[in-house]
Amino acid sequence: MQSRLNPYLNFPGTARGALEFYHRVFGGELTMNTFGDFGNPDPDLAAQIMHGQLETPSGFTLMASDLPPGMTHVPGTNITISLSGDDHDELFGYWEQLSTNGSVTVPLEKQMWGAEFGQCVDPYGIGWLVNIALPEG
Repeated sequence: MQSRLNPYLNFPGTARGALEFYHRVFGGELTMNTFGDFGNPDPDLAAQIMHGQLETPSGFTLMASDLPPGMTHVPGTNITISLSGDDHDELFGYWEQLSTNGSVTVPLEKQMWGAEFGQCVDPYGIGWLVNIALPEG
């Protein structure tokens, strides 16, 4: 799998509606997982979107989620750039460079879905998500 870069949108509890809207606009395959799908029992959070992804026939990929408790929604700053793929060395190299002189908000480490994942803000204030999947095969 090649590495790819795409926008990641954050919403204050409206990610499901937004993703369904973008699905109607662009078509394609929409997948959504809730916080409850990953074991969060909080009834206020369980039905909210932890990760949604739209893959369009034109090759666009749009990802989105609802903000978890403690994160503030500020319109205009609710976009993050996501890097994902299975080339560990390439993606780890990007992580190292993006997080150096920036701030790490989630350390790059193995997550419950099996991939290595980390979140950082680069020195210029741009948020990045890095997801390193296990190689296929």
